[in-house]
Amino acid sequence: MSGILTDLKKTVIAGIILTVIMIIVVSAGTGDDFALDHMYMTFIVRWLHVINGVMWIGLLWYFNFVQIPNMPNIPDEQKPAIGKVIAPAALFWFRWGAMGTIVFGLILAAMNGYLVEAMTLGASEGFAVAKHTAIGIGMWMGIIMWFNVWFVIWPNQKKALGIIEVDAETKAAAGRTAMLFSRTNTLLSFPMLYAMVSAQNIY
Repeated sequence: MSGILTDLKKTVIAGIILTVIMIIVVSAGTGDDFALDHMYMTFIVRWLHVINGVMWIGLLWYFNFVQIPNMPNIPDEQKPAIGKVIAPAALFWFRWGAMGTIVFGLILAAMNGYLVEAMTLGASEGFAVAKHTAIGIGMWMGIIMWFNVWFVIWPNQKKALGIIEVDAETKAAAGRTAMLFSRTNTLLSFPMLYAMVSAQNIY
């Protein structure tokens, strides 16, 4: 067991295998016929959307609730470990979590037949379906956040972390820009998540 838990790749594979076993056991135990139909595939896409969203927002909150506030408390000689090792690895999963969340979210909306309605915030149907307006607000906030990750935060973090060599003044400015847009995404994450969850549970 320790061999599985000490190797992240093996841990993830074991988690996926456990999920498959759970699906088989629950299906057999309840007597439900298991079918890879549209409904089930829609659920799988939603599951992938949520998994990527947890990775993305989890790391966004890690940066803003843990790393950024505590950087001033870290001795200068230890800061390179964060900037050269931890932050680049976290930013990799952060930006690809954002990409996966958006891609699977758009696929999910298309599979459920409300992509156009959500993207127009319900205007295409006269704002008659509150769920589509709510999910559309969440989607647009998510898209803005995704844009910030890929086209503002990541390019500036590459300068701030020294992945791209720039002068000290540019490096400091890039770090501040990345932080401000990361905080913007943190601000947007609360109404975004409310819009997403409310669309599924209130309307």
